[in-house]
Amino acid sequence: MRNQEESPYIVIERDSGSGVGAFILGALVGAGIALLFAPKSGAETQEDIKRQARKLRTAAEDRVREAQRQIEERLGEVREGVQTRIDGVKEAVTAGRSAATDARTDLEKRLQRSKAAYRAGVQAAREAIAAENDAEEKEAD
Repeated sequence: MRNQEESPYIVIERDSGSGVGAFILGALVGAGIALLFAPKSGAETQEDIKRQARKLRTAAEDRVREAQRQIEERLGEVREGVQTRIDGVKEAVTAGRSAATDARTDLEKRLQRSKAAYRAGVQAAREAIAAENDAEEKEAD
């Protein structure tokens, strides 16, 4: 048997993340140090910060406007698609109603002809029976 001290072992290490948090922390610390050692006065630094804030605000407003424009454009496309489908359904319903009306008219005509043929057949049978009865009565006389 092997001695347990000689057996290999496995070490599992966990990765604590992608390092984004550390990057942001480093950027903040670097920005703070840059402000402390900047050759500009406090008023100039404040003006730079305000200017950058305005740029960021303008950029954010532009992005919001662009997003709104894209949403409105897509909404218009969706509306057109829905309207096209609604029109297609309306046309199909109209065609179905027309076909049903035509079929009903044709069926009513056929039914009328069948009733007329039935009545004619009944009348012909009655007349044949009456003629037969008349012939029998003449023979009996």
